[in-house]
Amino acid sequence: MSNNDVAGAARRGPAPRGERLADWADGRLGIYSLAKANLRKIFPDHWSFMLGEVCLYSFIIIILTGVYLTLFFHPSMAEVVYHGSYVPMHGIRMTQAFESTLHISFDVRGGLLIRQIHHWAALVFVGGMMVHMMRVFFTGAFRKPREVNWLFGFLLLVLGLFTGFTGYSLPDDLLSGTGVRFIEGVVLAMPIVGTYLQMFIFGGEFPGHDIIPRFFTVHVLLLPGIMLGLLVAHLILVFYHKHTQFPGAGKTNKNVVGMPLMPVYMAKAGGFFFLVFGVIAVMAAVASINPVWAIGPYRPDQVSTGAQPDWYMGFAEGLVRTMPGWEWNFLGHTVNFGVLIPIVIFPLVLAAIAVYPFIESWVTGDKREHHILDRPRNAPTRTAFGVAWLWAYMIMLVGGGNDLWATHFHMSINVITWIVRIGFFVGTVITFIVTKRICMGLQRRDRDKVLHGRESGIIKRLPHGEFVEIHEPLRQEQLHVLTQHEQPKVFDPGPEVDENGVRRKIPASTRLRAKLSRGYYSEENMVPKPTAEEFKEIASGHGHH
Repeated sequence: MSNNDVAGAARRGPAPRGERLADWADGRLGIYSLAKANLRKIFPDHWSFMLGEVCLYSFIIIILTGVYLTLFFHPSMAEVVYHGSYVPMHGIRMTQAFESTLHISFDVRGGLLIRQIHHWAALVFVGGMMVHMMRVFFTGAFRKPREVNWLFGFLLLVLGLFTGFTGYSLPDDLLSGTGVRFIEGVVLAMPIVGTYLQMFIFGGEFPGHDIIPRFFTVHVLLLPGIMLGLLVAHLILVFYHKHTQFPGAGKTNKNVVGMPLMPVYMAKAGGFFFLVFGVIAVMAAVASINPVWAIGPYRPDQVSTGAQPDWYMGFAEGLVRTMPGWEWNFLGHTVNFGVLIPIVIFPLVLAAIAVYPFIESWVTGDKREHHILDRPRNAPTRTAFGVAWLWAYMIMLVGGGNDLWATHFHMSINVITWIVRIGFFVGTVITFIVTKRICMGLQRRDRDKVLHGRESGIIKRLPHGEFVEIHEPLRQEQLHVLTQHEQPKVFDPGPEVDENGVRRKIPASTRLRAKLSRGYYSEENMVPKPTAEEFKEIASGHGHH
């Protein structure tokens, strides 16, 4: 430091306390250099990117409200006689878990509102994750280098399902108890190991005395801890890989067009958090959910009318409800296919969702990094798979509530069950085909717009009497959006025979890859985008107008 600097510092006097504290922290933690390098990071702006933020903010709300509820909840299955504020329940035997739930609802200041916010936030969290993953899937945001982040998001969704189920079961009311009994039946349906797993999970014959304390530990400590770690890892990878962006002028795989993290994006994110919190609070205040006092405590000899799981578990229950009750006696064991097959299908569907990015990467052979998103129409087969999965999920959700559909629409429950069965197998295929045809139709429309321009609605009569519609040429940025995508080539496994006429031995995996590649990218499944030569020919006036 020069003499002038020393003199200047002496005239200014001692630095303010806040500045000294900041210097002390920066000297030990390196906060300033870290913030300087990252707080100006650019994030693109699109409404669909807010779906991930809805998940994040609802998770924060779940944690905050869950901590409050934990202070008053007693996860015990010890029986007591109720004499609390809710008079209609006086004298009824119940577990301490159910009694404490009533205490939270009627005696703790703000307890019922916090319960409602907690439950609604959990539903928004799971729903937001599903919609967010659908956005990632349909736009191809899972491609390299984001395959691992897709797995993190998938695990967050699966853990969210089980966290919701365990939390839904904690009040030990008749509705949630029926769901736990359903899970016990699923566990018992597993051949050979089912009874051992049932005794291990429940600690004895159902319902036992341990399931609520165990669910409480899993719901409050184990699953949230794992989810928090996955969430942090997910956000770190989003930050590290940089955010994807939709195609547009000036956007490439090597840049990001958007706003800086500080101060613009952080200000918007903060406001959006309070907006999400406010909407969930309003939902909780005006729409009652899980009114356990109207259902009553769980008793093994009773089943509540219209017992339905939360919507995110309806797919699994729909599989069981619509599966025929087939059984097979084998070596003294009864194999219940009516439950066994659905509990095998459910994890297989989840596994297919988890590994899909790696399957598509293997089919295309594309090992490059992708930061520009696809338009769903430009990936017809992928989009058709996604929509078909949504159809299968929705039809099984109907199957999971077939009794309510029967009573509300005055239909036979058997008719609804057969509709769901046919819809699952036939409707899924039809949905796949229709979606693919729609995507290809949209591709053809884009191709025509690029080659011929936009229809103006102006009709002109030519000198020889023909009437034609005037087409307006597209702007350069519009042409870029419609033509910037790449179309992977169909994988060619090579000729069937070599130069000597001897049949080549092509591995089965290679044949499968070639077949899948044709299903994805052949001309029957993908409309070729217009070439530069075609565009020049049309623009020069030699083509058809």
